[in-house]
Amino acid sequence: MGKEVAFNTDKFRLDGKVAIITGGASGLGYNYTKAMLISGAKIVIASYDERGWEETTEFAKSVNGEVKFIKVDVTADGAPVKIVSEALSDFGQIDILVNNAGMQRRENWKDFKDSDWNAVINLNLNALYFLSHAVAKVMANQGSGKIINIGSMQSFRAGKFIFPYTASKHGVVGLTKAYADALAPDNIQVNAIAPGYIDTPMTKALQEDKSRNTEILAHIPAGHWADPSELMGTVVFLASAASNYITGVTIPVDGGYLLR
Repeated sequence: MGKEVAFNTDKFRLDGKVAIITGGASGLGYNYTKAMLISGAKIVIASYDERGWEETTEFAKSVNGEVKFIKVDVTADGAPVKIVSEALSDFGQIDILVNNAGMQRRENWKDFKDSDWNAVINLNLNALYFLSHAVAKVMANQGSGKIINIGSMQSFRAGKFIFPYTASKHGVVGLTKAYADALAPDNIQVNAIAPGYIDTPMTKALQEDKSRNTEILAHIPAGHWADPSELMGTVVFLASAASNYITGVTIPVDGGYLLR
């Protein structure tokens, strides 16, 4: 047994760390950004458009945090190089990557378009792979890093109208394990979060469908849709030194949904 290492709550802090978050100015990504800003990290947000930039800037100011925005299509050729080079130019290091950007297309199997398959796989899986690969090279040189991928309940279950989404989110879990194994010798931990049913503007229609909402709630032991803030602690934990001996896992934040 080696010398005991002292533990304190500073292990959960992100002071001095730099995090890249794709799609980090809107939706659940905005909550990941807020959580890390509160915890002391400097944030680089890569997003397709400027939606949420003003609100995110104001929040960063309110907690004396720093945030930089890169307007980029993360699926485009050269996007990973652009994101990494700008992050390094501004902050000199990359300690955390949150692969959050994603999309979903829904259709009956008979009518599903090849273009929708390609669009979802390109963003949810291919972009995650290429950006992770580029960032991992920086982290390996630094001798440390955290990569956090965003999965889904569809990382574990079927989705009979959302074929590419289900395939991509299963793939996210697989890539999480593969990178965790490959990068462990470089002191890089790779994990994933699988959000359950979250109360966001994107899910309002589902919540307002009385039949579907009743069905979903009956499947959640916690008995309610999650507030987005209920994901914030998990992302900070996985980004912090408190989780240094955890790698290759996918953590469902689902109120027990997968239990039933």
